[in-house]
Amino acid sequence: MTMETSFRLSQALATGRDNGGRPNSREAVLSRLLAKRAAAHRAGLVDLETILRKQIEWSLPMRSISGKARRLG
Repeated sequence: MTMETSFRLSQALATGRDNGGRPNSREAVLSRLLAKRAAAHRAGLVDLETILRKQIEWSLPMRSISGKARRLG
């Protein structure tokens, strides 16, 4: 599958989804990432699993001692 075909398929699928495929909350994003990581792990896709682990880590909210949300990195 070429990149253009893949992109067009992705757009077509998003058009048919509620809210254009955008998650409604941070919890929904994290839930999707965790499910994708688990599937990558089961399939033995080490590189993809590593990428998803980094995305999961980035999506988690971080709190400093002062209680303000912040991101690491």
